[in-house]
Amino acid sequence: MHSVMVCIPSFRSEDSAMEKGYTVFKIEVLMSGRQHTVEKRYSQFHTLHKMLKKIIKPPEIPSKHVRNWVPRVLEQRRQGLEQYLQTIIMENEVLPKIFLDFLNIRHFPSLPKTESCGSFETESEESSKLSHQPVLLYLRDPYVLPSADDICSNVVIEGVIHGIFCPDLQPR
Repeated sequence: MHSVMVCIPSFRSEDSAMEKGYTVFKIEVLMSGRQHTVEKRYSQFHTLHKMLKKIIKPPEIPSKHVRNWVPRVLEQRRQGLEQYLQTIIMENEVLPKIFLDFLNIRHFPSLPKTESCGSFETESEESSKLSHQPVLLYLRDPYVLPSADDICSNVVIEGVIHGIFCPDLQPR
C-alpha cells in the first residue's frame, strides 16, 4: 500500500463574468492517515503535465480540447484525471516535488513515496524550518542552581552539581 492516495470524487462548473465558464475538479488526498481536499482546474493539470515531462515520463493526460461540456463528457475527463494522478503515484518510486506541491502535500523525507530533502546546499531556509511547536518550555534554565530566595531548593540539581564539581564531598 502506498502512503499517498488520491481520488477525484466530483467536479463543478464555475461561471465568471470576467472569463468563460470552467470546471473545477475536487481532489481528495490521503497521506499517512490524514486527508485534505484540493480543487484544481484542467489548465492546472495541463501545466503540471508540462512540468512533469521535464523530469519524469508521466502518463497520458486526457485531451485538452472537449467539444461539448455535457456531464457525461466531464465525467470521462474526471475519471481520466483521477487515473492520471494515480498512475503517477504508482509508477514513480520517488514523487517529484512539483507533484507534491500540486496536491498541497508537505515534503517528508522519511516517508516512502516522497522526494527526499536533498543536500543542505540546495535546501531553502523555509523548507528546513521545523513544522511543530515546542513541547516543553522552561521559564529559566533548569540546570542553573535555584536563586537564594527560592523557598524550596531543588535537591536533585544540587546533588548533580555537587556530584560533578565536588565528587569528594559527602552529602549533607
